[in-house]
Amino acid sequence: MSVREVIALGTGSQVPTRLRNHNGYLLRWDDEGLLFDPGEGTQRQMAHATLAASAIHRVCVTHFHGDHCLGLGGILQRISLDRVSHPVHVHYPRSGQRYYENLRDASIYYRACEPTPCPIDDVSSGLQIIAQTANYTLFAHVLEHSVPTVGYRLQEHDGFTFDRDKLDAIGLRGPGVGQLARDGQVVHGGRTVTREEVSTVRKGSVVAFVMDTRPCEGAIALARDADLLVMEATYTAADQSLATEHFHSSATDAARVALEAGARQLAITHFSQRYANTDEHLRDARALFANTVALEDFDRVRVARRLHG
Repeated sequence: MSVREVIALGTGSQVPTRLRNHNGYLLRWDDEGLLFDPGEGTQRQMAHATLAASAIHRVCVTHFHGDHCLGLGGILQRISLDRVSHPVHVHYPRSGQRYYENLRDASIYYRACEPTPCPIDDVSSGLQIIAQTANYTLFAHVLEHSVPTVGYRLQEHDGFTFDRDKLDAIGLRGPGVGQLARDGQVVHGGRTVTREEVSTVRKGSVVAFVMDTRPCEGAIALARDADLLVMEATYTAADQSLATEHFHSSATDAARVALEAGARQLAITHFSQRYANTDEHLRDARALFANTVALEDFDRVRVARRLHG
């Protein structure tokens, strides 16, 4: 079975430290890889995580503060150097177009591959569909930060699970079940049997990435019913005033978003260099939302597949 997991390539915020690199998160989703917020040093972090440039199919930048984008230039050059054969799409706020171009063209290199820029309009009209594949829909939503910022939501298309008792009751099995799965209906026993009659809906899995922002409606919309919410928790609750002042979230803020959105698991990250460890962040978050982990560089968090309901 293919892997679905988030690999933390960096979990620091404004500056890298001895223990934490700038931001960087690779979501492995079946046969695709989505790289979120490649900060400085992401290319090297990928090497340590034994990830090749060919693992990247999309790059999603939340905003153009350096800790979320300074590694983009190196990543784009590496995609060309390695002659990545599949298309690579780069999503980012449209207001940051010149920063995207500056990073893409930061130095001389042979552009063997040309990633496709996919700027996102800075509008606050709810969740925006920015990409669709056969497997999932990728959404963006404006967040509340000091510069134009978006968050991302990957939502798997709903599927179905056959009810074996219902199939047995009408005597449908073998190739007929295969045709029903493919076409949505099959003629059996002199009538047309539809897939809906003998199956239940399997809701698609959801992963949300919410970086630099105050708690807001956009964060909740992105995280709604998410199997995994990856969210910044730059500060502890003791420094809540700093979080609010600088348009960031504390660990308590992240937990409240996860709780209100009905998320299943919360992974907090983007920790300020002022903290020696994340013990207090975890205490703050788990006081409201028990299923919380604090990410360290190179942690891997599996995304659970929904089996029914």
